[in-house]
Amino acid sequence: MTPSGPAPRDLALLSADKTAPGSGRPPGLRRSWSSRLRPPQLIALTFAAAILIGALLLWSPLAHEPGKSITFVQALFMATSAVCVTGLAVVDPGSTFNLFGEVVMLVLIQVGGLGLITLGTLFALALRRRLGVSGRINAQQQVSATTLGGATSLVRAIVLSSLLIEAVGALLLLPAFIPREGVGRGIYYSIFHSISAFNNAGFSLYPNSLMNFVSDPLVNLVVTGLIILGGLGFLVQLNVLAWLRDRRRNRLSTNTRLSLTMMALLLGVGTVFFALTEWNNPKTLGALPLHGKLLASWFQSVTPRTAGFNTLDYGLMGFPALFMTIVWMFIGANPGSTGGGIKTNTFYVIVASAWSMVRGRRDTTLFGRRIDTETVLRAMTVGLLSMALVTLGFMALLLLNTNKDVLFVQLFFETVSAFGTAGLSMNATPLLNTPQEIVLIFLMFLGRIGPLTFAVAFSRPAPEKALVRYPAARDILIG
Repeated sequence: MTPSGPAPRDLALLSADKTAPGSGRPPGLRRSWSSRLRPPQLIALTFAAAILIGALLLWSPLAHEPGKSITFVQALFMATSAVCVTGLAVVDPGSTFNLFGEVVMLVLIQVGGLGLITLGTLFALALRRRLGVSGRINAQQQVSATTLGGATSLVRAIVLSSLLIEAVGALLLLPAFIPREGVGRGIYYSIFHSISAFNNAGFSLYPNSLMNFVSDPLVNLVVTGLIILGGLGFLVQLNVLAWLRDRRRNRLSTNTRLSLTMMALLLGVGTVFFALTEWNNPKTLGALPLHGKLLASWFQSVTPRTAGFNTLDYGLMGFPALFMTIVWMFIGANPGSTGGGIKTNTFYVIVASAWSMVRGRRDTTLFGRRIDTETVLRAMTVGLLSMALVTLGFMALLLLNTNKDVLFVQLFFETVSAFGTAGLSMNATPLLNTPQEIVLIFLMFLGRIGPLTFAVAFSRPAPEKALVRYPAARDILIG
């Protein structure tokens, strides 16, 4: 009589459960719940967990100034805005939260900017733990790494370079904040605003953001420099540094060249357009000296790229400047950066592919390269989903609005700002009711993780029997 043993199917399952080289999981142990999740699911859930933990901490009386208190929805809003590096605020952080609450906000900004999975990978490396294949895939998804094996070294470079840039930014801001706030408080303000700027969060400890520094060259140039570096994209930063070190062996990738080109174009056009439309507005640029007008125009061109700071009051601007700001917020920063929006490369691919079709060209080309159909479809999908979310969010804000003092354009501005994680406001955020705040919370969350990531995270993969390709329908009229 032969001893009973596992069936062939069970043997296959057992062998599949054994540790593969580089998996980091001992034989015979079940996979953890996190390893069963797809990377988009893990990104969405970890961001949601960080927001919930942050909300509970900010809701606690330990985080408030004496005599101050906030509701849980307000705490959830502030935590979401911090983790999603947005900058919208329903309460003034500087006067509502004490030092503990401000530090919680700062940690949430740093975690949200670098990405939870990026930080988790760093901690695993610091503890000399072997990173498994699933962990490498998650890190790759989070930082947009092009190769699986390079994800861990890329995470190291990202975190170290980010901390170095933030430290340099804080040092450069010391001469601006120490004379105003004193030594100890000035150092703290420099660190806070440097981290907030690099991570494109836009939170300020001043109730009017950086309007007190509208004509200060140091604050304007350092803060915008940090915003640009944070919104440039980690892969672009590292590619440029490698190219500068050795131009013979390292070349600028197509992604880097496109990102730099789009960044320069948006910043240049934005500065000129804002200056032309607001130059004689007595409530904005009209009251400033020449250098103040130039600095303010430059700053207001940089900050809609999801940064959140402002040196002028958006509630006093004309419609052309507001329209430009809305478009810039929707486009956002570069892929793989601390910024939000649909991303500059996505915008280019959509426009370029449409222009190619108008010109009767079959392929869309860029720098001597053809943009493949999958990339075009992905860009179109991101753009369509983003416009749908903005439309639905705006409609919800309109239906839920009970304050007659809040205007139509203010609600639309808030909607795009929340989705693009820009954090700019026409002074309407504190006037919103609780249901409207919840709508903006969802928009900030979806805007940070990306509509396509969210859709993929909670969609079911098609079964094999459904993967059938039908004959093409060529009788559908378009346009």
